Amino acid sequence: MTVRFVGTRVGAEGTDDARDRFEQTERVDGLAAGTGPVALTTRVSGINAGEWRVTASPVTRPGATPAVTGLSRRVITTKTVFGQLAQGPAVRLAAWPLLVGLGAVVAIALQALLAARVGINVAAVLAVSLVGCLLGFVGGKVWYLVLHRRHPRTFLTAGACIQGFLVVALGVIALGAALLRLPPGTLLDVTTPGVFFGMALGRPGCFLTGCCAGRPTSSRWGLRSSDRRLAIRRCPVQLLEATAALAIGVVSLALVLAAPPPLPGAIFVGSLAAYTFCRQLLFPFRTESRTSRGRTVTMVASGLVLVGVVGVSGLL
Repeated sequence: MTVRFVGTRVGAEGTDDARDRFEQTERVDGLAAGTGPVALTTRVSGINAGEWRVTASPVTRPGATPAVTGLSRRVITTKTVFGQLAQGPAVRLAAWPLLVGLGAVVAIALQALLAARVGINVAAVLAVSLVGCLLGFVGGKVWYLVLHRRHPRTFLTAGACIQGFLVVALGVIALGAALLRLPPGTLLDVTTPGVFFGMALGRPGCFLTGCCAGRPTSSRWGLRSSDRRLAIRRCPVQLLEATAALAIGVVSLALVLAAPPPLPGAIFVGSLAAYTFCRQLLFPFRTESRTSRGRTVTMVASGLVLVGVVGVSGLL
């Protein structure tokens, strides 16, 4: 499907300013039958601010199917906004900072309660964790830039990867524990439930803001969401990952509360391996998937680690 967008600034008819009009074409491939209504968004920059009348028309081609040729022209009136706020339908930008922030608060609060329960200095834990969260945010941004080959100057506007956040934040906590003479393994164990409960709260924010989007689907289990360009029924992969994180959080919390593990750090390592395995299972349902070989290697490695942790903990 190809759609041509033609816009004219209201009140600027007859002017010679090129920034008072635009024409832009968007193409969408691979739309399956039964995916329901589709909302296509195009972003236009370098135009004059104000109210605009925009016409969207299907571009018919020789041999086009009746479903495409039957599309009708749409005309809307809209206003220019700050570029980062122009995200289209089915995107709720405020959801991500609110839910991720709530997840961080829950994670740190639960960590403090469990640390106090095993006699670890809570003030020191909170200080290390706050530094870990701040540096983890930077790590998530850098990971995204490297993974998507973005220029460093896009740091503020680019996305963030949960892998980068976890690697840096948990690394800071482990290093901080060593420097402050806290038990690193025990501290990571009591940190684990909060991390996954926080992820269970934060991942729905990704669903609502259009990042880490799932593939379009005609399944009855699909939910309407957007990748900030195309709003359509998609696999709710972010919600599935949140469910997996919640399950891991519940299990890890039960293990922490049951008794001290025979091997400090085993709960942390096992939970991280389980999460990595589940994440690789979900990658094929995302628009940005990974190579099958890389997924297989990662799943085998994380599975072996998980089995090894369970076996060693049982033997000890």
